Amino acid sequence: MARHVYACPLRWADMDAYGHVNNVVFLRYLEEARIDFLFRPDKDFQQGSVVARHEIDYKRQLVHRHRPVDIEMWVTEVRAASFTLAYEVKDDDQVYVRASTVIVPFDFEAQRPRRITAEEREFLDEYRDDADDAAGALAA
Repeated sequence: MARHVYACPLRWADMDAYGHVNNVVFLRYLEEARIDFLFRPDKDFQQGSVVARHEIDYKRQLVHRHRPVDIEMWVTEVRAASFTLAYEVKDDDQVYVRASTVIVPFDFEAQRPRRITAEEREFLDEYRDDADDAAGALAA
């Protein structure tokens, strides 16, 4: 199983009054990692997709520093018209957030969900880990 790793920069504007990354900002971090994963020149979801659901479990506070934080992503489920991504926002020895997102491929021209193409399924399967579902990722 492969995992996609995104080095997410931290910004001063991400901090709350206590100098910690604001909880809401983590959703933007996940979005940045998701875009980096799905919209690549060689394999992408150019036809469009929408987020159907997010689950996020905050494990510890992340304080501002000048080096990025890593976001590891992998696929936990691929269905006919949706797939689930799992994430860990972490450093080598610290996990700050565990999360999952259900994504629905979407045809914006027709304004309706669409099925996952064979090419998209093949791409997602490269990052699939059947042993680790989204609930397990959040519970761990």
